[in-house]
Amino acid sequence: MKPKFLFLFLVLCSLTIDNVLATSLGTHGKIPDNETIYRVSKQQCWGCIGESLEFLFTHNLVRATKWEPLLFWDFQLEKYARWWALQRKADCKLQHSFPEGDFKLGENIYWGSGSAWRPGDAVSAWSEEEKYYDYATNSCQEGQMCGHYTQIVWKNTRRIGCARVVCDTGDVFMTCNYDPPGNYIGERPY
Repeated sequence: MKPKFLFLFLVLCSLTIDNVLATSLGTHGKIPDNETIYRVSKQQCWGCIGESLEFLFTHNLVRATKWEPLLFWDFQLEKYARWWALQRKADCKLQHSFPEGDFKLGENIYWGSGSAWRPGDAVSAWSEEEKYYDYATNSCQEGQMCGHYTQIVWKNTRRIGCARVVCDTGDVFMTCNYDPPGNYIGERPY
């Protein structure tokens, strides 16, 4: 990583951590005691910063192939995704967070056997569906899925939030939420 980018990354991480602590503690301007800092830090997902960057970077690489605008990370979407991932932690069931047809957000979900699966693996699996998408007919090949891919490259989507959890079974569940959602019938993704 170049020194300029490393410095910017460290500043952003510092600002994010300071903001998270101040918001979580309600201490804007006050110095919290060690017990409070310990309690709040146990609630944070310290490995999530790297995972968030990996989710965002890999999504934007796919979008760049279609000249679509970059997505921005949304902490509310991440919070929602994390909530749903934690709901799936006990069983790792490949299930969406809302009833079919009653979506308010776009959502991609992923399951992988074993605990080594990373955000890039999920985005790669979703983007590989491009081979099943026919732009001319705006449809998937018969018997194939391509909606994960089209959600990633959907022209109007601007924000993303994702989460990864290792389930009690030892497998991995990942979910990403998108706003505005995509995959509207009769509309092309790009």
